[in-house]
Amino acid sequence: MTRKQRRVTLLISAMAVLGLAAVLVLTALEDSIVFFHSPTDVKAKQIDTGARIRIGGLVEEGTVVRHDGLEVSFRVTDLAESISVAYTGVLPDLFREGQGVVAEGSLDGSGRFVADTVLAKHDENYMPPEVADALKAAGHWEGGAPVTAGGKSSP
Repeated sequence: MTRKQRRVTLLISAMAVLGLAAVLVLTALEDSIVFFHSPTDVKAKQIDTGARIRIGGLVEEGTVVRHDGLEVSFRVTDLAESISVAYTGVLPDLFREGQGVVAEGSLDGSGRFVADTVLAKHDENYMPPEVADALKAAGHWEGGAPVTAGGKSSP
């Protein structure tokens, strides 16, 4: 083998090893790359208790309950499934029923999501693309706005 052939062989081998490593890393991180999980995803994937995740969806109408102090509970739904959420802290100003929300935390032993951070949508026209896609797939999307439980489009 000439010197040039050895360099080309070494270069091709190195590129193949790097490509294989990239595929392995992306495969291993596939579940971690998701911005958030919908309630349907959480129930389907049977996520381990205590595993730190983000869930996203709409705050279910009529489920926000304020307890003593800063404790609040509510349900997050993708209109197919819903998850009970417990949170202690100050909620964002834009947090309200029927609006998009993303919560960070973990599932407890009873299947309730214990959030340590709650993020609300930033303006009247924004909804995370994953929530919009989940609502469209469930048939709960009308034009540019989701359909609420009463069958009307939300503002």
